[in-house]
This record gives sequence, structure tokens and C-alpha cells, in this order.
Amino acid sequence: MNFDLNEEQNLIQSTVRNFAENEVLPIASSIEEEMRFPTELIPRMASLGLMGMQVPEEFGGSSLDTVSYSIAVEELARVSASVAIIVSVHNSLVIYPFYRYGNDVQRRKYVSALASGGKLGAYCITEAGAGSDVSNERTVAKRKGDSYLLNGEKLFITNGEKADLFFVMARTGATDRTKNLSVFIVERETRGLVVSPPEKKMGLNASGTVSVTFENAEVPAENLLGEEGMGMKIALSTLDAGRIGVAAQSVGIAQGALEAAVNYSRQREQFGKKISEFQAIQWMIADMATWVETGRLLLHKAACLKDQGKDYSLLASMAKLYASEAANRVADRAVQIHGGIGYIRGTPVERFYRDARVTEIYEGTSEIQRMVISRKMLQ
Repeated sequence: MNFDLNEEQNLIQSTVRNFAENEVLPIASSIEEEMRFPTELIPRMASLGLMGMQVPEEFGGSSLDTVSYSIAVEELARVSASVAIIVSVHNSLVIYPFYRYGNDVQRRKYVSALASGGKLGAYCITEAGAGSDVSNERTVAKRKGDSYLLNGEKLFITNGEKADLFFVMARTGATDRTKNLSVFIVERETRGLVVSPPEKKMGLNASGTVSVTFENAEVPAENLLGEEGMGMKIALSTLDAGRIGVAAQSVGIAQGALEAAVNYSRQREQFGKKISEFQAIQWMIADMATWVETGRLLLHKAACLKDQGKDYSLLASMAKLYASEAANRVADRAVQIHGGIGYIRGTPVERFYRDARVTEIYEGTSEIQRMVISRKMLQ
């Protein structure tokens, strides 16, 4: 058992950290306050291989392992959780299913464009009545000749503001809640596809979260991903991969908050000495560091299982559950250590605190993760 990163993984870590600190950090606060999607970062991240991290080189990707992918997302989230989730959704929730379930034509046409950064992807499953209960989808796709007509609305779509391609799940039959769901690759220019203005959220305000409505949107039958009725299978396997991304984002938020708290405690003086000398602060930092490291270990184990071709669903849920809850605890303690200044809008820990909250909600709530874990343990 070796916990050391290999040479390539160390290089990924240092490269992405340098990029995050030099190019993302200077705009991290402003893009959140302005609710501005950082389109200028996409070409630069593509040049670093971050927009197609686990795609084979023949399709324009970087052929990186899942541990390297996790490291990259963590390093981005350590500075900006919005930038991290943009990359995570694009890689885990769009490229992954398009490559795994797509045919060769779809891979050449869409995966290559996504991996190169030429196009951005978004994942459309959530609806007003279909959040944790994915089988309750109401968006309908009806076959009409060589096309499908899509009607319905998807909510909370990360990257949707600027996305070029959408992973869309819709109902292609009415007799079974789970066996009549299918997935489509939908291009933004599709007539009948309407994108709302970005949502105003508690955090992650630079990630372009929108609603997407389909009004007789005509999608070529050749853009069906896999076969009719495979939607649930595709969605669940995609969410397993996505949970690794959210766990990595959570670890990154927690790491950034921990570092900010440690640095502030060394500078802030009260009662004639640095607050880092007070046992109350020391114990908070000890807990925070332990939570961060535990989350990272779970994350890397899940990533290693995926790279080995083993069943990683249980560990992905454990990593997502623990890391997301740890991120919220660490961010909370970081604000407490900062005191009043930590409550001021625009300070890094205040942003980490807001950004952390959603990690317990998307890609399956903490309650859903506990259901997944308990079922695996009791089967």
C-alpha cells in the first residue's frame, strides 16, 4: 500500500496549483460577486489538458487516471469552487457518459470537441419533481421519423449558461418508471431549446446555473446515447463518477478554508499573543486538518478502485458523503477562527462557507448517500 503520488500525479498537482494561484485566484472573488462565468479560463484549462482529463489521446484527451483527475479538481476548488465544478461537471457528467456509452461517430463528433475545450458540456437530469427520485422524470421524448421531439424543463443546470452540448434524460415510454428513460445528446442550437438567465444562489455564483426548457425541441435519432431504455443505467453510473468529482471539490474547499484559518491564526493577536497560541484555536485546527486528510484518503481510495476497474460505487458514496460534510464543518470553523472579519462578504472563508453548503446536496444528497451505503452493506 503506497500513499505517495507518482511522478505524473505530482506534476499534475504542481501544474494545476500554479495555474489556480496565478490565474484563478486573482479573479476568484470578482467572478462570484459579478455572477460571471469565467469563459476566459476555458482555453487556458484546455491547453493544460483539464477539459478532457480522462479521455484517450486519440480523442483529444489527456489519458489521466482518476487520482490525477481528483487532484486537479481539488487544486481548483482550493481557490475557486465555481471553477472546480465547471471542470468536474464537464469531465465527469458529460464527457464520461458520452465516451463510455457513445458510438464511434458520437465520440469523434462530440467527445473530441469537449476534450479540446472547443465545446462545453452540461448535465440535464434534475426537474421540479425529479431530484433524488430520478425515476420521476417528466420530460418526454417522442419519436417522429428520424428525430425525437423533446418537451419538458430541467432545473439547476451547472454550466448551462454557456454550454454547447447537453446530456438530457427524457421519458421514451410510459409503462415503467425506470425502463423507459433514455439519454440524448442535445446541441445548444437546437430549435425549441430555451436557456434561462443564471440563478442567484447562496454560492458557486460563477458556475452558470440555469433552467433549460424544451419546447418541441427536435433532436436527431442518431443523438440517442446508447439505446432506448438505458437512461437509468447511464445516469446512475455517471453519478458514481460524478461523486468522485464532488468529493474532490469538497476536499479542495476544506483545504482552502483550513489554510486560510491557519494563516490568519498566525497573524491575529488578542490578549497580547497570536491566537494560534490559544488551545481553543489549536484544537479546532487539529480537527479541521484531520477531517481534510480523512476525506482525501476516502477520495483517493475511490479513485484508485475506479482506475483498477473495480466496483467503486460504495467508496464513491462514502467519499462524497464524508468529504462534503467535512467541508461544511471545516468552513464553519474557519469562519469562527476569523471572527467578525470572516463574516464579511468577499473574504475567502466567507466564500468557502457559502460554496461548501451545496456539496451536501448535489450529485445525491447526504441522505441519498447514506441510503446507497447502507444498502451496499446490508445486501
